[in-house]
Amino acid sequence: MTTNTTATTRGVLYVHSAPSALCPHVEWAVAGVLGVPVSLDWTPQPAQGGTYRAELSWTGAVGAAARVVSALRGWEHLRFEITEEPTASTEGGRFSSTPELGIYHAVTGVHGDILIPEDRLKAAVLKAALGDVDLETEIDRLLGRPWDDELETFRHAGDGAPVRWLHQVV
Repeated sequence: MTTNTTATTRGVLYVHSAPSALCPHVEWAVAGVLGVPVSLDWTPQPAQGGTYRAELSWTGAVGAAARVVSALRGWEHLRFEITEEPTASTEGGRFSSTPELGIYHAVTGVHGDILIPEDRLKAAVLKAALGDVDLETEIDRLLGRPWDDELETFRHAGDGAPVRWLHQVV
């Protein structure tokens, strides 16, 4: 008898803006990663005419968020975020993506805080000491502030939108 030891987690995918032609491709990519059909409720994105937004709460294997990001990476005109909750044996994660900034990834703890590895902080302090960067600006980048600043308008435009749960059979 074999036991399934694949850890499961859950998270939320926020597609903040996608052109209508890209919407079905997003669904297919996410379905391919999660292994279940996906049909999102697309609503117009008031922050950018001609684009649509959707949200999906999901349950799946640990690492699914990173695989969704890999499936969606590089698609022009697509803004999205995806979170993955921590488990008893793994940290969580948060990914943000914009056409201008690319992909941001942060490890998150059990309370949702961004965890910055010691080596990244040491490198930021060293760059600042050498005059290569401003320390506050570099810490803001490590915390994802440029992505938050760009996505904030799109987040607020989606307040009150429906959220659907999708569970993967593992």
